[in-house]
Amino acid sequence: MKASITTQMLTRMALLIALNIILSRFLSVRVPLGGAEGLRIGFGSLPVIFAGVFMGPVAGGIVGAVGDMIGYFINPIGAYMPHFTFTAALRGIIPGLIILLMTRSRKEMGIFPLFLAVSITLITVEIFMIPYFIETLFGVFRAVLVPPRIIQTIITIPLYSILLFTLGRATERVFSPAPGQGVLHLTGKIW
Repeated sequence: MKASITTQMLTRMALLIALNIILSRFLSVRVPLGGAEGLRIGFGSLPVIFAGVFMGPVAGGIVGAVGDMIGYFINPIGAYMPHFTFTAALRGIIPGLIILLMTRSRKEMGIFPLFLAVSITLITVEIFMIPYFIETLFGVFRAVLVPPRIIQTIITIPLYSILLFTLGRATERVFSPAPGQGVLHLTGKIW
């Protein structure tokens, strides 16, 4: 298996980074809890998880980390904390690894592996890691942070799974060559 980054892949990653920044920094609702941003409601993680699932864990990690760093410099919220860049990268790495382990090819991926990848990612990052970092950095107790995050995650997991499945199938159709045209050829990947 040859892993190389092409211009086409870089372009797609840049598009997903831009979507991540717009959706998380400008089109999300921030809920402060205990003087720090305790909850962010929106679709900012969707492009990162999409990159991890359909482009691989490395691309997902890059989209998450670069999106977080650029987003911070465009619209900072307090001091820069590399802990949150790490969790942003994990939002792309974890689902990419789970999909690689569970499916032979991304084209054969069903809704269950996608649901499992999204579930493990969001539970690990949103319920365990981010509250831990907020507690250690800002002193806000996890007992305050975790209950609203559990509710958010219960809603987000099926929503993200359905959206990712639908977007994956749509991009497969868009980027597949039309009969008789060999302009774009996908080799076993949806995106």
